[in-house]
Amino acid sequence: MAASSVLADTADDGAGEMTGVLAGFGRELRGAGLVVGTGDVLAYVSAAAELNPADLLDLYWAGRATLVSRRDDIPVYDRVFRAYFLGEDSAAAAALKVTATARLEAETALVMPGSEPGPSQESREQPLGWMAADVAALKRRSFAACTPAELAALRRIMKTMRLTPPRRRTRRLRPARHPSGRVPDLRRMMRTEMRRLGEPPPLVYRERKMRVRPLVLILDVSGSMTDYSRALLQFAYAAGRSGGRVEVFVFGTRLARITRQLRHRRPDVALEQAAKTVTDWDGGTRIGASLDFFVRRWGRAGMCRGAVVVICSDGLDRGAPELLSSAMSRLERLCYRIVWLNPHVGPDVLSFRPSTVGMMVAAPYVDRLLSGHDLASLEELAATLPSLK
Repeated sequence: MAASSVLADTADDGAGEMTGVLAGFGRELRGAGLVVGTGDVLAYVSAAAELNPADLLDLYWAGRATLVSRRDDIPVYDRVFRAYFLGEDSAAAAALKVTATARLEAETALVMPGSEPGPSQESREQPLGWMAADVAALKRRSFAACTPAELAALRRIMKTMRLTPPRRRTRRLRPARHPSGRVPDLRRMMRTEMRRLGEPPPLVYRERKMRVRPLVLILDVSGSMTDYSRALLQFAYAAGRSGGRVEVFVFGTRLARITRQLRHRRPDVALEQAAKTVTDWDGGTRIGASLDFFVRRWGRAGMCRGAVVVICSDGLDRGAPELLSSAMSRLERLCYRIVWLNPHVGPDVLSFRPSTVGMMVAAPYVDRLLSGHDLASLEELAATLPSLK
């Protein structure tokens, strides 16, 4: 079957123009020097058919997955994509707008006669105002102000994030490459001398092994954290997939461990299993009682020993301040460092002054205070962890 007929078959009820737009994008990439074959274009069209063709972000990542085979081609791909879909007098952008309008009209036509389209139909039209060039601005946008499409884009970016906790020296030794500040490996030198029949061996040394510190995430999923908790849970899933020993807990009025649920390789299934485990989602907040239970149940058992504990909460605690102070004091003695993410901190952490009783009580025990209201602050956390002292 000819490639043109295959492309035509993928069109469905007025989508032929859209198919031509995507095929034209493949030609532009070939003109820019990228190796894009007919099969790659067919895969791109098939992938776009499963997504919303009016959403430029979906088209961008579908093209990245099907049309780009080398990392060095990504800058060229980005440049051609911006020029083709977002350039002045771009026919592709006009075609996408027509497709978005037709799709919206088709969906609203399913509403019963005489009824007004509900908010769900009105919210299905995807904005075309931001794209790969606006990723930096999207990372600075608060989770509370993001649309569902933007939150989906942020979740895709979070999948690529990697957390690297600080390392610690263990008591075990390993062969060292450099002699400075190391311990002579006498046993190894004696074995070498015996193989060489008494000839003096070269000096070799040993050094202590380095091990990544455990990472414990404790997330607030109460009602006051509704705008941020789901994004933070996606961040916790990405942290668990990055390797190392990562433990994840969530709390509202009670603490729940969801480490096992987040180990599923499919993020949607993992988050669904985690949501079923938590019984007080979007409920009240008892930070002190939750942290006290964590210390008594898991902290004293060794989970916190030498670990970095990251607490994500706004500090709105309904419990007794004395219980929170006692739990934070014991937690500080058990773990290596405590990092607190508060979405109300904002970009200027130095000028932040706690306004809630819970935050005032916990502040003296916190080693590093960061904001968790957007993706940029989470990236700052990822960059801060390896350098914690």
